[in-house]
Amino acid sequence: MKAKKLIVLLGPTGVGKTELSIQLAQNLRSPVLSADSRQLYKDLAIGTAAPTHEDLKRAKHYFVRNLQLTDYYSASQFEEDVIHLLAELHTTHDTVLMCGGSMMYIDAVCKGIDEIPTIDETLRADISTLFKEEGLEPIRQQLKIFDPVFYNQVDLQNHKRVIHALEICLMTGKPYSSLRKNQMKERPFQIIKIGLTRDRNELYNRINCRVDKMIEQGLLEEARNLYPYRHLNALNTVGYKELFAFFDGKYTFDFAVEKIKQNSRIYSRKQMTWFKRDNEIAWFHPCDSELILKYCLGMRNK
Repeated sequence: MKAKKLIVLLGPTGVGKTELSIQLAQNLRSPVLSADSRQLYKDLAIGTAAPTHEDLKRAKHYFVRNLQLTDYYSASQFEEDVIHLLAELHTTHDTVLMCGGSMMYIDAVCKGIDEIPTIDETLRADISTLFKEEGLEPIRQQLKIFDPVFYNQVDLQNHKRVIHALEICLMTGKPYSSLRKNQMKERPFQIIKIGLTRDRNELYNRINCRVDKMIEQGLLEEARNLYPYRHLNALNTVGYKELFAFFDGKYTFDFAVEKIKQNSRIYSRKQMTWFKRDNEIAWFHPCDSELILKYCLGMRNK
């Protein structure tokens, strides 16, 4: 009996994953599981280039526009939800397609993620207040005391990583490093990874054009409606934070748009650096759709 398959279509922002994923889903008769940490939120449609209502009619999608901005969600929850859903979908589909560019979310499903406890909201609020009032240094010093191993590994300028590590230390009473096992989890299905890539100049031009299109589609209005909620983690996202700076008078509008393009290009480089470490990914140009489908069908029949 052939093993059930999970095809993972991945690549940097703006490379062309959405259209190709729908074409593949239709040919494979599969739904699409979105692995994009921001497309989960229903109010971020334009700025995250989420599948349109027409796209959703062409192929059944999961994990798109199903969360409120205030909902807490993590890579570990995504792992749990996807594994549970795949157990159900694989009863009727030999092959299921997952598509996205959120590196941690993809790795959580493909490799597993360490079981880190949910942080108590009071503790999170206390550390957040400390960060706002005194900056990152006192948090770094606490982390150095509670977990010197991770303190010497982490980028001490990355406030999210430093704060998260201290939260875990205080929540569990254990060093964060002791909970990070990084062990590959076995999955009851075969994983096939397909990466999409373009020449850098070609990709950058697509990103720049996509930002212009987002502005035409109403990104400014979408961001203005979200401005009262700008403190939420879901809105610490390229496309919104730059427009919030415009609303605050820190940027001109034209400069904010250029910053969105620049930060999107920077993010695409980070994605590619992450993905290039994975030797299991077979790389294709998005225009080679027939070749990609042939590869998928060939792998599916193995």
